[in-house]
Amino acid sequence: MFWVLFLLPAIVAAGLSCGRLCLAAVAAARPQPRPDGEQGLSCYEAAFLAGGPYRVADLTLVSMHRARRLLLAHTGWATVVDPEGRDDLERSVLTAIGPGGQERIAAIRSGAAAADAVRSLADRLAGAGLAVPDAVRSGVSSSVRAVRSATLLITVLAVSALLMPGEGDTGRGEIAAWFALPLVLTLGCLVIARVEIHPYTRWASPDGQRLLGGLDPAGDPLTAVAVRGLRAVDDPQLRSALTSGRFAHRGQ
Repeated sequence: MFWVLFLLPAIVAAGLSCGRLCLAAVAAARPQPRPDGEQGLSCYEAAFLAGGPYRVADLTLVSMHRARRLLLAHTGWATVVDPEGRDDLERSVLTAIGPGGQERIAAIRSGAAAADAVRSLADRLAGAGLAVPDAVRSGVSSSVRAVRSATLLITVLAVSALLMPGEGDTGRGEIAAWFALPLVLTLGCLVIARVEIHPYTRWASPDGQRLLGGLDPAGDPLTAVAVRGLRAVDDPQLRSALTSGRFAHRGQ
């Protein structure tokens, strides 16, 4: 009956991980403040809801380049033309460039995405019920990863138990059946999470996604970048400049 020693941690792993995911799902499902009436989205707000902080940084860079206040070279460097930012987001880009007036675009994107201006934008959208709060999104994502890890652990323990010499009247079929219980629990939780919780791992809440869906990026290059990302940039050299070092970040 040594296989039971493998079964116990499998049950514990399944119970703890699925319980954690359930708590995260309850937190995500709590009612959030709703915007008062219908409201539109600015380009910056749409950029955050569609792609998060790095999308906002991309949009700011494209906007400043189009207004000829910033020169983005295809070599991956940015040069300041006008040192006066029109808003907090542009000023955060200039701060990320520094007093030298030149910096690599990848470094600027990282600095601008982490700036207070972007955090304030995120807090404002979360307060209006349009963005998923960071704590909720990270809690759900980490809980899903925990269930996936538990599923892998249960599989490894089950295989190990099945490879052990049979003891007593317990056959491999019975051992597999016992391990199937926690495995079905974790796999079922992952399927339910994919359907019910997936919207809370995005930047936009269901209300925010509805407003995003109402935007028409046709004819407005900045709105197109906000909604679709850098693939909406029609200038190959500008797109090449902005994608320099972009592979290091996800969800952009």
